[in-house]
Amino acid sequence: MQPELKNAINVLMKNYMDMCLGGLIFWGFGYGVMFGMNHTGWFGTSQFAPESFTMAEAIKLAYQMMFAGAAATIVSGAVAERMHFPAYMIFSGIVTGVIYPIYGSWVWNEHGWLAGLGFIDFAGSTVVHSIGAWCGLAGVIVLGPRLGRYSRSGESRDIPGHNLPYVALGGFILWIGWFGFNGGSISSFEKDNVGLVLLNTHLGGCAGGVSALCYMYWRKEPVLMSATVNGSLAGLVSVTASAAYITPSSAIMIGFIGAIFYLLTVRLLDKYQLDDVVGAFAVHGAAGIWGTLAVAVFIKSGFSWHGLAVQALGVIMAFVWAFPLAFIFFKLLDKTIGIKASTLHQQRGLDYTEHFEIGYPEFQKRLDSES
Repeated sequence: MQPELKNAINVLMKNYMDMCLGGLIFWGFGYGVMFGMNHTGWFGTSQFAPESFTMAEAIKLAYQMMFAGAAATIVSGAVAERMHFPAYMIFSGIVTGVIYPIYGSWVWNEHGWLAGLGFIDFAGSTVVHSIGAWCGLAGVIVLGPRLGRYSRSGESRDIPGHNLPYVALGGFILWIGWFGFNGGSISSFEKDNVGLVLLNTHLGGCAGGVSALCYMYWRKEPVLMSATVNGSLAGLVSVTASAAYITPSSAIMIGFIGAIFYLLTVRLLDKYQLDDVVGAFAVHGAAGIWGTLAVAVFIKSGFSWHGLAVQALGVIMAFVWAFPLAFIFFKLLDKTIGIKASTLHQQRGLDYTEHFEIGYPEFQKRLDSES
């Protein structure tokens, strides 16, 4: 049976619980760390488990819960099909309660130290996407590849998705969600720009999809729908940092280049046998880095070396903060409760061994009858 057929419930459960557990942890702790009174510029010290707030504050909290959950779900895609569910849940809580909100406080808290330097990340190319991607890459390294992903000689073996129409549907859903992701990041003094933000968001995604298509034709490679969808997502990630501050033609350029970074990064990870199942780091990390740096290049107020240096510092600090901390937590989890499913459990599928449910019982019955 294909790995995805026997791991579908496991992947869905991780994403589902990212929102459930992540929402509670972010309300209780993460929001205060991110947006509470920040005397040092490093983290907030108030507004933990808030009970009373204005309508605008409540909307902000609910909105930021979704961002926190989004950062965690990036990790789930990278480590899919071989990570124990309890270990993943613990790490998901660490992302939503510590790793994401502390970096977010540097950028989106008005007293954050990166915000004070003039770092710009409009809706989270680095704060959400790169932070999640660095955590996912740390997990990929500690876990190692899926069973059968690489031969003993180092040859790469593709493990295709079991339902490509769902890939396209998922891409469309994410694309639509991005209008809320970016459009909802408009602050009150920028409200007149919401149309420009939505337009730039859409053009960035369009350019990313076209870029991936052109690249595959240029390389005389199979024109893969999965790569095209991921290319459009890379374009959306890339334009997320700058959507309110650039022209439509700049959004097209940023999205187009972002998809190329995605495709090149997929090759690089495969070369070093880093098994990122859904290309999470390539889409969210590489494109997020490019998109954050691109702010200084394409911003309507004009390019400046100081602006580029500040953007680069923000990108570097995302890595310095998220990757080592995530790596340490993954190692600790591995040494204590274990994080990687055994060979037998990977063969049987995590749907059965972790959840005792089968996403596609008809295929399981067929497999049992053949054996």
